[in-house]
Amino acid sequence: MHRRRPGPGDEAGATLGQTGRVSTDDPVLSAKGRGLPRMSAAVAEHSAHEPDPGGHFGVFGGRFVPEALMAVIEEVTAEYDKARVDNGFLDELDRLQRDYTGRPSPVYEAKRLSDHAGGARILLKREDLNHTGSHKINNVLGQALLAQRMGKSRVIAETGAGQHGVATATACALLGLDCVVYMGEVDTERQALNVARMRLLGAEVVAATSGSRTLKDAINEAMRDWVTNAHNTYYCFGTAAGPHPFPMMVRDFQRIIGLEARAQVQALTGRLPDAVTACVGGGSNAIGIFHAFLDDPGVRLVGFEAGGDGVETGRHAATITGGTPGALHGAYSYLLQDEDGQTVESHSISAGLDYPGVGPEHSYLKDIGRADYRPVTDTEAMDAFSLLSRTEGIIPAIESAHAVAGALELGRELGPGAVVLVNLSGRGDKDVDTAARWFGLLPADPATPDTTEGSAQ
Repeated sequence: MHRRRPGPGDEAGATLGQTGRVSTDDPVLSAKGRGLPRMSAAVAEHSAHEPDPGGHFGVFGGRFVPEALMAVIEEVTAEYDKARVDNGFLDELDRLQRDYTGRPSPVYEAKRLSDHAGGARILLKREDLNHTGSHKINNVLGQALLAQRMGKSRVIAETGAGQHGVATATACALLGLDCVVYMGEVDTERQALNVARMRLLGAEVVAATSGSRTLKDAINEAMRDWVTNAHNTYYCFGTAAGPHPFPMMVRDFQRIIGLEARAQVQALTGRLPDAVTACVGGGSNAIGIFHAFLDDPGVRLVGFEAGGDGVETGRHAATITGGTPGALHGAYSYLLQDEDGQTVESHSISAGLDYPGVGPEHSYLKDIGRADYRPVTDTEAMDAFSLLSRTEGIIPAIESAHAVAGALELGRELGPGAVVLVNLSGRGDKDVDTAARWFGLLPADPATPDTTEGSAQ
C-alpha cells in the first residue's frame, strides 16, 4: 500500500510498496528437439529490448525498495550478469531443462477447439506438460541455480495459484536448499492441493493473513522476510515484476517459450502466426512467449487479463485495462489504485491472476502500442476451461483458460485461415475442485443424477 504516486525518478529509498548458443548438431536434442533453441540461448543472448542500466523499460520499472534491500539487489544483479555468460552455469541450466523439466514443450494444433474459433487455427504451446505442471519451472530452475551460486542456503518465494510455490519447492528439494513459500490465506484455501504438494516437497508454507490475504499480501510478507534474512536468503520472484533485475531475469528464463514456439509454428504452418496470446497477471508466461515476436510487426501480441465479474463492476484484476501507473512491490508500472494512490483489492476466480499489478515491460509494450491487453471475465474463462476439456481432453489451469477464451474470440475476429498461438501456461489439476463447484459437479447426495455426460460438439 502507498499514499502517493511516485514518479520514475524516486527509486532508491522508497518504502515497500554471449551470443545465443543454438545448435542443430547437438546429439542431446534428438528427434524431440532437434533444431530448437536451448535454454542457454534465451538467457545468454542480449536482445534489442533490454532495459536501461537502471532497469527501466521507457519510464516503467526501476527499483522502489528500502535502502536495506539495495545492497542485496545489487548482489543479485552482479551475480546474474556473470552467470548468464558462464558456460558452466548455462550448461547445467540446459541439462536440467532438458532432462528434468522435459523441454522442449510441444506445439499442438487443437483442431476440435478450432471449430469454435470462426475458422481460425488455434495452436497451443504446451507449457502445461512441463514437470510441475506449468511454465513456472523455467524461471525457478534458473533462479535456484543462481541462489546456489551465490552461496544462499535458504530460498523464499511468493505464490498465488501455488504453481510458482510448487516449482520453487521442487527446485529446492533438487538442490538441497531450505524453502519457505508465502501464500495468501484465501489462496491456501482455494489451492489446497498445491499447499499439500509444497509441504510434501519439504517446503514451509506460510499463510499471509493481512490485507486481502491474496498474492499481493504474500509478496509483502516475502519482502519483509528478505529484508530480515538477506544474509542467507534468496528471494525467488515468481513473475516478471518487482525491482530490477527481476523483470529482466524472469523474462530471460521464460524467453525459451517463445523461441521454441516461433520455430515450431513455422515448421507446422510454414509461416509465423497472425497472433500470439497469453494470460496476464504479473506477466511472466506472456512476456516469455511474446518476446520472440516483438520485432515481427505482422504478429499481433494480445494479453488477456482477469476481468473478474466485469471491469465495470470494480471486481477484477485487469491491471492494464483498468489501472494507472504507480509503484508497487519495487517497480513503477500499471496498478489498480484509488485517487489517493492506495492500492485497491483485485478479484479473479484465478488465484494466479488475482494481483493488482503487472510487470513493467508489459506496461511499456502497452504504452508504445506493441501489445494489446483485454479483460476476460470469470464466466468466459470457465466456459473456455470446459470447452477445451471437452473438445481436446486437455484440462487447463484457470489462468490459462483466460487465454483460451480470448484466443477463441480473437480467432473469430481474424477469420478463416488465421493462425493464433496460445501459451497454455499450466494444467488444471489444481483447479478441479474450483471447477467442480463452479459447474455443480459435486452432488450433495449420491442419489443426485449425473448431468455431465456427453461431450462438446
